[in-house]
Formats: sequence, structure tokens, C-alpha cells
Amino acid sequence: MRNFRPRHSLGSARARGLGGSGKLTGRRKKPAPGRPACLCSLFPEVLLLVADAMASRLLRGAGTLAAQALRARGPSGAAAVRSMASGGGVPTDEEQATGLEREIMLAAKKGLDPYNILAPKGASGTREDPNLVPSISNKRIVGCICEEDNTSVVWFWLHKGEAQRCPRCGAHYKLVPQQLAH
Repeated sequence: MRNFRPRHSLGSARARGLGGSGKLTGRRKKPAPGRPACLCSLFPEVLLLVADAMASRLLRGAGTLAAQALRARGPSGAAAVRSMASGGGVPTDEEQATGLEREIMLAAKKGLDPYNILAPKGASGTREDPNLVPSISNKRIVGCICEEDNTSVVWFWLHKGEAQRCPRCGAHYKLVPQQLAH
């Protein structure tokens, strides 16, 4: 007896009804006379088996999620809240902040700016009302943009003591000693 070997495997394009080009033709080709039609006739059944297997896997996953949700409930039946936020939901920035970030946020609530993060308060720049420049040392380098739409910056050293003028525009700056927060 001869071994029977079908011409097209189940994964081939012809067995799936795609034709030789790989495009969906909408109909299955009929086998030539004398050739068995076993794979062509089994194809709809194979699709149903695969769809049933996928549906059962999906339902098993949903059952697992439901069981986990029931286990998460406390003895009183109320859902256990697992959140860092005090009132549930998404934690605020103040609740999440740690270290230096938290220290800066607490100082900002008090109206302080210990690390010079905020923009300096504008002053007129005259001798009586100079621009105040905080520093932890006896001198600091200052950059002056002399005109509002100017693209160049004039850099100069500002020393502790009397107010000093910008060499180009004449605006006054004064060094103010400042202590670090830590």
C-alpha cells in the first residue's frame, strides 16, 4: 500500500483558501479529479477548534482576574485600598516628594527661596535701588543684558560692599550675603 501524503499542508496558502498569490480569493479551489479533498473540507472545522481554544483561554484569564479581585477584598467585603495617597487615588506632589525636592517645596510654601530657583525680583537698577544678587562668597560673576532685545551678555565680577555698575549700560548691582539651607 502506498503512503498517502497530501499535496498542501494545513499552513500553506492554498489550504487556507488564499490562492497561489497569497491574496484572499473568497473561495476555495476544488481539488483536481482523483485528488483527495481532506484538508480543504477540514479547514472550517479547524477554524472552529482554534476559536474555541482562544475563547476558553480568554475566559480562564477573566476567571483568574475575578478571583484575584475577590481575594483583594478585606474581611468586611470592602475593597482594600493600596495607594500612597491619603484620600485614595493619585498621590499629590507633596506626598511623593523626598529629599532636596521636598525641602524646596516646604521652603516655597513658607515663601523662601533657599537655592535661588525663582527669578530675582526686579529693581530699578539705580544707585538707591540696585539689583540684589545673592551669593555665599565674597564675589560673584554677573551677566547683564543691557537692552531688552539685545543678544549679547556683558559679564563682570561683582564684589561684596558698595553697589557696582555695569560697564556698558550703567545699571547698579549689589552683592547680598546668603546662607545655604543645610
